[in-house]
Amino acid sequence: MARKDHYYNKAKQEGYRSRAAYKLKQLDQLENVISGGDTVVDLGAAPGGWLEVAAEAVGPQGQVIGVDLQRIRDFDDHDTIETLRGDMTEERTRERVIEAAGGDDSAQTGTATGTGGPVDVVISDMAPNMSGEYSLDQARSLHLARQAFETALELLDTDGDFIVKVFEGPDVDDFRADVEEEFQYVRATSPKASRDESSEIYFIGKGRLTSPVSSGDELEVEIVDTGTEGDGIASVEGYRLFVPGTAEGDVVTVRVGDVKPNFGFAERIDEE
Repeated sequence: MARKDHYYNKAKQEGYRSRAAYKLKQLDQLENVISGGDTVVDLGAAPGGWLEVAAEAVGPQGQVIGVDLQRIRDFDDHDTIETLRGDMTEERTRERVIEAAGGDDSAQTGTATGTGGPVDVVISDMAPNMSGEYSLDQARSLHLARQAFETALELLDTDGDFIVKVFEGPDVDDFRADVEEEFQYVRATSPKASRDESSEIYFIGKGRLTSPVSSGDELEVEIVDTGTEGDGIASVEGYRLFVPGTAEGDVVTVRVGDVKPNFGFAERIDEE
């Protein structure tokens, strides 16, 4: 039996709306993306196989929001799923998602260097309408992946996770590099449920980075504490910045280096 037949039949037997449900199951098992109680946004969610898997993973205390241009049939067996019909490139649709997730749609959503948004996980299995010309389809796939990435940066809370599909081809490495700048860790993988002939790969971004500073920033800080390794610690809007070679009470100019969700590292540059 061909693998595609196996997952198609398995979905029918187990009551999932699509065989793609097993892709998300396998991706989640690989990196533990979705946890109980999470708020998950699924982009391009129709017909709803990923929504069903996400709802099982978040449990009764969680929330799953599916967005698609197509209508998604209601779920009789999952009270935690809410579906929205709309285009995530439009501001109004993003506002509706934020509102559904319990965020304040009048406030600015998260950015790479600001506070996090109201969502724990953003997932996207979006694919273009296939033209049969691979270079065109690949370029469209990459465009959709970038749209999903930009949406994830708006919606995700600090330390949130991201899954996105893209077809292999030109500029995918550049896309991965961009994702790596915004997450602690990025993994590329093809789940077993992907068809043998498919060129799709999935990027899993773990631990969205949010801080009031970015790598390369230069600023003046006051050292307010000392860490266990003897490094000075500055506080920037409550964010801890470790600065070697400084002591409590120093006021120094630093250049920010590595940035983590809850702390970062900087080097002193006023003595260069």
